[in-house]
Amino acid sequence: MTMAAGLSIFDISGRAMSAQLVRLNTTASNLANAGTVAGSEAEAFRSMKPVFRTVMDGAGRATVAVDQVTTSKMAPTKRHDPDNPLADADGNVWEAAVDSAAELVEMVETARQYQNNVQVLDTAKGLINETLRLGQ
Repeated sequence: MTMAAGLSIFDISGRAMSAQLVRLNTTASNLANAGTVAGSEAEAFRSMKPVFRTVMDGAGRATVAVDQVTTSKMAPTKRHDPDNPLADADGNVWEAAVDSAAELVEMVETARQYQNNVQVLDTAKGLINETLRLGQ
């Protein structure tokens, strides 16, 4: 957890939307690589996940930041496919370690979180505009 200067509603939602965009990009990358094969276990693609950390200001307001992007420890699947040009000497290839169903769920959840933050910003904008109209 780190401290940040005073966070406004726009800072909080903006940072949250940026974090969700990283999450969506890693999910898209994972889905794009699902089903790919490599000639060795070490070369096979492994899914990625962002790790978030809390960022707080001195007034106790919090938002989120991407701390790092980690690689899954899930093992690639070995498959015998001697006709594949990537196959090793034993005729095996390794399929990417990606759970497509879980990635699709992740994508839906990410889109919802992003939309929630868009709604927060729309609401804040509307309240500010109402306040300005009251002052006229």
